[in-house]
Amino acid sequence: MSNEAVADYAAQTSFRRQVKSGKGVWIAALIIGLWALVMSYAVGFYRLDFYSPMTYVLFLLLTHLYTGLFITAHDAMHGVVSTNKKLNEWIGRICCILFSFNFYDNLNRKHHLHHRFVGTDKDPDYHGGNFFVWYFHFAKQYVNIWQILLMAVTYNLLKLVLPMENLIVFWMLPAVLSTLQLFYFGTYVPHMGEHAPENIHKSRSQRLNHWWAFLSCYFFGYHYEHHNRPGTPWWLLHKEKELSQR
Repeated sequence: MSNEAVADYAAQTSFRRQVKSGKGVWIAALIIGLWALVMSYAVGFYRLDFYSPMTYVLFLLLTHLYTGLFITAHDAMHGVVSTNKKLNEWIGRICCILFSFNFYDNLNRKHHLHHRFVGTDKDPDYHGGNFFVWYFHFAKQYVNIWQILLMAVTYNLLKLVLPMENLIVFWMLPAVLSTLQLFYFGTYVPHMGEHAPENIHKSRSQRLNHWWAFLSCYFFGYHYEHHNRPGTPWWLLHKEKELSQR
């Protein structure tokens, strides 16, 4: 066995141990807890002021945490949040609900189609054309009338007790911006254009830069690595990137 193969085996063994240790559950709980804490403050206690830098800090932080909710749900779809299948699935469902009432089963089914038929007509995430055409197609695959109705009902109930402007700026808009973030860094950039015939995953990966990789999309810009080892949780994708650079 080559030195590279030995190092890869050791790394994968370490990854599996970390997942089994329950670390993924604690990371998921941290993301959900931070989202709930910041959201509660932003919509319930913060006095909206567009001249204050804090407004934009809260807005960007909530956008990033919304992205974290989706990435956590995505990891649950690959069974890597927890080795307890029921707990893993329920964490995924909770994250989907918090992310504008997405339906876990629908996302799960289509995401696995994406992995199975990546970059083909059977891939629900893939579409030719420019960014806006592709994004519209992408959104159409996942947004449904029930989700819109649930959001509308929830908004109209919440605005009875919370400031309408805060709900729009901190609850609605960050979720929309997060879908653009997820689409651009996690679908469009990795899969657009032509790929080499030997690239079986039809995916590319951003350059090694862990700070930017985390801030842009929770290491999901290391997308070839994700498709190559979909059983790796998001918080270990940077290790896969480091291995691929050896």
